[in-house]
Amino acid sequence: MSTFEQVFHAFLEDTVPQELRCAPIAHMEASREKREITVTVTPNTLLSKAELAKTERSLMRQANLTLFHILTRYQPQMLSAEYLEQLLFVLRKKGYPANGIFEGSGRILEGDTFTITLRHGGHDMICRSGCDNALKQLMLEEFGRTVEVVFDGVLAMETSSPQYRELVKKLPESAHAPSVQSNGESKPKKERKELSPKRLAFDCEGLPFEAESAVVVVGRPIKDRPISLSQVTAESGAVTVWGTIIRKESVTSKDGKWEIYSIDITDYESSNTLKMILPTDKKEAVEELKKGDTILVQGDASYDKYEHDVTIRPNSVTLVQQVKKKDNAPKKRVELHLHTNMSTMDGLSSPVDLVKTAHDWGHPAIAITDHGVCQGFPDAMYLSEGWEDFKTIYGVEAYYVDDMIMAVKGSEPRGFGEEFIVFDLETTGLSAQGERITEIGAVKIRGGQVVETFNTFVNPQRAIPPKIVELTGITDEMVKDAPLEDEALALWQEFCPPNAVLVAHNADFDCGFMRAAFGRCGKEFNHTYIDTVAVARSMFKGLKNHKLDTVAAYLKVGDFNHHRACDDADVLGRIFLRMMELLKEEHGIDNIEHINTALAGADPTKLKYFHQIILVRNTLGLQNLYKLISISHLKYFKKKPLIPKSQLIKHREGLLLGSACEAGELFRAVVAGKPWNELCAIAKFYDYLEVQPLGNNEFMLRNGDVTSYQELMDFNKTIIKLGDYLRIPVVATGDVHFLKKEDAIFRAILMAGTGFKDADQQAPLYLRTTEEMLEEFNYLPPEKAYEIVVENTNLIADMVEKVRPFPKGTFTPTIEGADEDLKTITWNRAKEVFGDPVPELVANRLSKELDSIIKHGFAVLYIIAQKLVAKSVSDGYLVGSRGSVGSSFVAIMAGISEVNPLPPHYVCPKCKHSVFITDGSVGSGFDLPEKNCEKCGAPYLRDGHDIPFETFLGFHGDKSPDIDLNFSGEYQANAHRYTEELFGSSHVFKAGTIGSIAEKTAYGYVKNYLAERGRTLHKAEENRLTMGCTGVKRTTGQHPGGMVVVPNSYEVYDFTPIQHPADDVNSSIVTTHFDFNSLHDTILKLDILGHDVPTLYKHMEDLTGTNVNDADTSDPLVYSLFTSPQALGVTAEQIDCETGTLAIPEMGTGFVRQMLLDCKPQKFSDLLQISGLSHGTDVWLGNAQDLIKNGTCTISDVIGTRDSIMLYLIQHGMDPSMSFKIMEIVRKGKAAKLLTQEHIDAMKAHNVPQWYIDSCFKIKYMFPKAHAAAYVIAAIRLCWYKVHYPLAFYAAHFTVRGEDFDAQTVMQGKEMIQFRMKEIRAKGTEATDKEKKQGETLHIAYEMLQRGFSFLPVDLYRSHATRYTIEDGKIRLPFSSLKGVGDAAAASIYEAAQMGEFISMDELGSRGGVSKAVIDMLKECGALGDMPESSQMSFF
Repeated sequence: MSTFEQVFHAFLEDTVPQELRCAPIAHMEASREKREITVTVTPNTLLSKAELAKTERSLMRQANLTLFHILTRYQPQMLSAEYLEQLLFVLRKKGYPANGIFEGSGRILEGDTFTITLRHGGHDMICRSGCDNALKQLMLEEFGRTVEVVFDGVLAMETSSPQYRELVKKLPESAHAPSVQSNGESKPKKERKELSPKRLAFDCEGLPFEAESAVVVVGRPIKDRPISLSQVTAESGAVTVWGTIIRKESVTSKDGKWEIYSIDITDYESSNTLKMILPTDKKEAVEELKKGDTILVQGDASYDKYEHDVTIRPNSVTLVQQVKKKDNAPKKRVELHLHTNMSTMDGLSSPVDLVKTAHDWGHPAIAITDHGVCQGFPDAMYLSEGWEDFKTIYGVEAYYVDDMIMAVKGSEPRGFGEEFIVFDLETTGLSAQGERITEIGAVKIRGGQVVETFNTFVNPQRAIPPKIVELTGITDEMVKDAPLEDEALALWQEFCPPNAVLVAHNADFDCGFMRAAFGRCGKEFNHTYIDTVAVARSMFKGLKNHKLDTVAAYLKVGDFNHHRACDDADVLGRIFLRMMELLKEEHGIDNIEHINTALAGADPTKLKYFHQIILVRNTLGLQNLYKLISISHLKYFKKKPLIPKSQLIKHREGLLLGSACEAGELFRAVVAGKPWNELCAIAKFYDYLEVQPLGNNEFMLRNGDVTSYQELMDFNKTIIKLGDYLRIPVVATGDVHFLKKEDAIFRAILMAGTGFKDADQQAPLYLRTTEEMLEEFNYLPPEKAYEIVVENTNLIADMVEKVRPFPKGTFTPTIEGADEDLKTITWNRAKEVFGDPVPELVANRLSKELDSIIKHGFAVLYIIAQKLVAKSVSDGYLVGSRGSVGSSFVAIMAGISEVNPLPPHYVCPKCKHSVFITDGSVGSGFDLPEKNCEKCGAPYLRDGHDIPFETFLGFHGDKSPDIDLNFSGEYQANAHRYTEELFGSSHVFKAGTIGSIAEKTAYGYVKNYLAERGRTLHKAEENRLTMGCTGVKRTTGQHPGGMVVVPNSYEVYDFTPIQHPADDVNSSIVTTHFDFNSLHDTILKLDILGHDVPTLYKHMEDLTGTNVNDADTSDPLVYSLFTSPQALGVTAEQIDCETGTLAIPEMGTGFVRQMLLDCKPQKFSDLLQISGLSHGTDVWLGNAQDLIKNGTCTISDVIGTRDSIMLYLIQHGMDPSMSFKIMEIVRKGKAAKLLTQEHIDAMKAHNVPQWYIDSCFKIKYMFPKAHAAAYVIAAIRLCWYKVHYPLAFYAAHFTVRGEDFDAQTVMQGKEMIQFRMKEIRAKGTEATDKEKKQGETLHIAYEMLQRGFSFLPVDLYRSHATRYTIEDGKIRLPFSSLKGVGDAAAASIYEAAQMGEFISMDELGSRGGVSKAVIDMLKECGALGDMPESSQMSFF
């Protein structure tokens, strides 16, 4: 065992004690990533904690570590009373009250009892803070001894005594926090107390909070100026810091006496965690702190071994008011170029935050212009709707392509047989203004022949970059003696006459360089030229690209030395000659004037795109924008959604076009040095031109595209000059990608995660105030800067009308006669069940619902659902309901729900006599005892679950209904197709979804970013960075069953654009562009969901010849399964399960099975409660479970579903309206905020017990009673089959839910199944999800075998592809049950086997189309018997 000195000798200073040097190292942990080391030593003598701390600090400094921690472990007998001082040293560092209380105390250690005699009282503070337990824990850790700590002497003192006051001054605030009176009853949350703010005691210059805003929360006023959180280390000790709260969590100790807080704060440079422990009756002040509050903190910083990080234990906390950024300009600017977090993996801030900030600053408007999409519109609309002083401008930054062929630029006429000069350049870079020519190569063509050539190097008078040398092969040595630029151009002019027509590949580039070079020499360059790239794109659309070498290979013009001007010009000459031949043959033209008109538009997906801003000017423009976005996603998507110029012109009405950023067509043309007339031609296409801060384009300096800021200024000045010349407004825009300057780090993390090498060099793309934007353009005359920043941005905003992204109101499809049809269907069914006349209670409920449904235009929704369900049922598949639709009696009468919401009742199927129980004494009609009809003696049917209609359509019946239906997964696609048949494919779309970066994914991006840069940050800072990256759009998708129906009188573009999910161009599915949650209350979404239960019904009915609806929902044997497996013929020990609910949806999980055992349900209404409790949040654990265990109430009494609250309060005599209101508050988890004292007093006045009120305050979410009822009805039906048709039950279950079936294990018998189950359980939390599911499936198979049933192995000619079939009282395994045999392979084997026997395995492979691996699996399981491998062997 190495000693401390042997390992760390290189870093030890002379002051390190010899006893530590010699101490053996028992254990060591090191983190290279975090640069942390923790060492456990076993010294022979007791060491000073102060000396150890000094050594830790020294080693951190010497070894450049963020943490070095020394733990000591001693022999038990080494513990002494004198060592208490060292233990107190540790406790003080951890923030415990271990100073004045222990001064002068006596210490005696006798056996395992440590007696401490106090002299100054304070025993209550020691116990409240947990200091006594901490002492015991330290002695256990260091000495391995469990020692009882006993206090005697002066245990208390008068609080008025000077000694007490002096002692309190020395204690951390957590030990004497201000008390809060509590009577133990739930109360509505109080508003934060309004305390008078005080002035801070230090200079606040440079700090982002108000000096006069200090409110002491804990402790005393803070007098020290705070340091940055980045300066806080484990050795900092006492610190003063400030930060904004970004996370606040607390837990209550098991004994309920302590509240333990963990609060993350950030100063936007770093972050840290505050740890506070307060008595529960003294937590009010800290409890009122909330996320977003800014606080000053004074406390002790130290290493927290539980957090494995440095944390701060506050002694004092002061709330301060953070200075809010303002726009103080008299007249405010308008931002017209802004990205939200809907710009995929690029924009960071939400539309809400950006729009709200602009409004708070007093800006009159703001534009949302995400990349290629408009998914930020709805949130911005909902926020700003109703703001009379503000306008949200809706737009997009489009990916614009010019598909209108402009192969020939200029007006010089020329026949194909006349003279052309084909040329090519090599340059030092890409910028015509900043880079230089290194070589000119050309050929002169006349009469279809090359008649002359030209080639010269050009001395660029600068070094050629290495990457250019690598590309072209041209070196500095090769050009050092070449003609200078002006000399080379003189030679060129001798070769090229002034009226020559030039030909080049990507001619804008080559001509741009020539034009810039001529300009530097004081000459003009105004040749007509032909771009062979544009010609090739139109003529050769099938090519993967249209690079020179690709086109040369396609036309077979010969090999060449690519990227040398002389060779490129030569081969391009041959290409151009061939192009002229084809133009003559295919288009009948023989001169260049007709090339542009003869060539069809190029394929937009193969063109270079530019950025372009499109703003919506009016409602027509909004619809046109939606059409353009739809076209770009459905027809022209190529990595980006492209908008061709031809389509833009077609749909331009009502739109404003802006020239966008540096990636815009105009800016690129300016950079390329295009001539003035060409710049004018480009600019004329736009309604306004944009310039942006120089920092936005600083990357051009880094890339070498420009050499100075002056060039960037000149680019902007050129655009401003164009605007003045053409009288087109020029506006200053920010290209905003995040709200605050400091948010740039979040974008850097995401860009690094997507492969950007320059991610850390973020442009300042934050939202600027008017003053900030004016400062960005201080190089312009002040009046011009004001014009582009303020006047013109307001001018553009004033051109825009206020529009709404989609119309207000609810727009449902129409079905003629829907109102009357619904009345007829429901009244006929009511009469069929209850007789004619219908009983008053039934008639009143049906009339009330129908009146409300028809009045608010919802009848069509019921009829649509009725048609879908009827079609499915007629095709042999039952449909289940979900959600709260079962609250509607009209729904069950229309056949779209199986849940009867009437009060519990009897009804005679023969004479229709009925009896209703309305006093609340029975929870469900299924719980009623068997009874014969009072009139005719026939057995009554029992039904009714007492569910109020109000929970479905609201108290006034005007809430838009959400009818969710569970179709069989096997039938779901048919239901979707039938919806299209009903309304037409042009009006039915899948509901779109938007997938954003989840917290776990964001954390991965953050960790990778830090690891790549070798950085280690505090966990709180990691969490801050994670939160900043969360919520950014990653992709789009589709709702699993949602179908959107657009009314016949509208187009989809009245509401939303459309697209393919995940931008998959190969998908046949079309979804709404907006996430459907945004449209939820506007157009109809049918939830046609795929579910296993209807599929199970179908298989069980097919296997047994029964009807699921005939299952006895009151069968005592069925109900016994929820507390015992005895009805299955087995004991709990035999199947390792105390209930019989394995494989029963909603009732078979371990969590719910334990609930069943805790609650011991006896009837349907109990099960309904359990279903509600298992789906709610903070309803069971820490709430109903405790009430039942404590005997306060039973499962029948607790709050199980949302509806039960309303019914319970009404039954106690409360006003129905208030009862409904309380239910709505509680079910949404808002009792703490919205449940008023008036509500509480009303409940108490009506004898609602205190435990019930307390329970309301704990609830975060509640499940609808109708949804719970639907689940329980399904469970009861399936249990009935499990008891009475066990083989059909298991065969159906494994067919539908057997994807994790392990045939190899199952066929080895019960012992092997049990062994594998134990193996998976032993892994605990380390077991994978797949292993856990496999364990559950094995458990069900084990139960089946224990019941005396068995499986038959896979058989080549008897097994089905995917279905478990019943054969001779046993279940035959399908091919898909074998590991590695998917459904497709299984179907191939099955279909081939039906055609006749196989001669050999070779034939099985060829006829069945399966791999050798599948054949080996069949062979291994014995399915192939003695079948030979080869067909040849069968002849012998």
